[in-house]
Amino acid sequence: MTDLRTPPLNDGDLFSERVRQYAHDRPLRPVHILEAGCGWGRGLDLGDCERRVTGVDMDAPALRAHTADRTDLDEWHLGDLRTVPMPPRAYDVVHASFLIERVPHAELVLDRFVAALKPGGLLLVRLRDRNTAFGFLDRRLPRWLRDPLWRHLARRGRVELLLRPEASPGAMRSAPQAGGPREAVFPAAGASGDGADGTAEGREGRRARRRAGDERAARIGVPPPAVYEKVASRQGMRWYCVMRGLVIAEEYTSRASLDALGAGSGLVGGLCQLVASLSRGRLTAEHSEVTLVIRKPENRFARVI
Repeated sequence: MTDLRTPPLNDGDLFSERVRQYAHDRPLRPVHILEAGCGWGRGLDLGDCERRVTGVDMDAPALRAHTADRTDLDEWHLGDLRTVPMPPRAYDVVHASFLIERVPHAELVLDRFVAALKPGGLLLVRLRDRNTAFGFLDRRLPRWLRDPLWRHLARRGRVELLLRPEASPGAMRSAPQAGGPREAVFPAAGASGDGADGTAEGREGRRARRRAGDERAARIGVPPPAVYEKVASRQGMRWYCVMRGLVIAEEYTSRASLDALGAGSGLVGGLCQLVASLSRGRLTAEHSEVTLVIRKPENRFARVI
C-alpha cells in the first residue's frame, strides 16, 4: 500500500522529521537507530532527541575511514551485510540512504534490516533508481571514468547536494538548475567576484578555491561503486514491500544526482535524454532518486490490501 503525497516544498530533512515525530509519539525512551551505509554520507539531524545509533556498512578502506571519523555513532560494524551483527527487533529506525544500489545481495540485506526492525518501526530508504537514464549511465561508466567525475563534482561542492540534510525530495525538486544561484550555497574559501584576472589577488583566490575544493573532495570521497540489483528501483522496492507485507507510507522522486551533474544541459543532459529515447521510455530522464518512508506493521499477521 502506497500513500503518494505531493512532495513538500520546504520540508527540511524529511527523514529526520519523521524520526523526530516517531520519538515524540513514543516518549520516555531512547530511539534505537541502525545507520545502514554509515561509510558514506551523513546521519540524521535529531537535535536533542535521546537516541542510540549503530552503524553498519561493507568493509572497505574508504568506508572504514569515513566511519571512524563520524561522531554520531555509538558503535559500528563493518563487513558482509548478510552477517554483521543485527539483533532481531532491536531498532526503531533503519536509515539506509544511498546504500541499496551499491550492495550485492540487496534483497537479502533488506530482509535483515526488516528483521532488525521493531514492529511499527520505520525503514527509511533513499536510492538512485536503476530504471532511470542516470542509473543506467552510473552503472555502465567504467571505474576509470566514474571516479574522476565524482571527485571533480566533490571539489565543486556538487556531491554535498546529495548529502545535505536539507536535500529532501521537495528541496531537490525545487532546486535551481546548474549555473543558477545554487552555486552560492558552497562558496569556496577566498572566493569572490574579484580576482578573476592575473593579479596576485586573483591567483591567490584561485589557489584558495582549489584548496577548499580538494578538502571537500577528501572529506566526502567518491561514492562506492554501484551494483544496481533489480530491487534498487522504484518498481523493485514496491514489489519488495508487497511481498514482505510492508507499508510504503510516503514515496517521492527527485533529481538530485541529475542536478548535481548539471544534467539540465550539456553532455550529461544530452546523454540522459539519448538513453531515455533509445530505451523508448523504459529508462526515464525525469528523475534519478527515489525516497521511501516504509513502516513495518505492528501486527506481523496483518495483511496489506
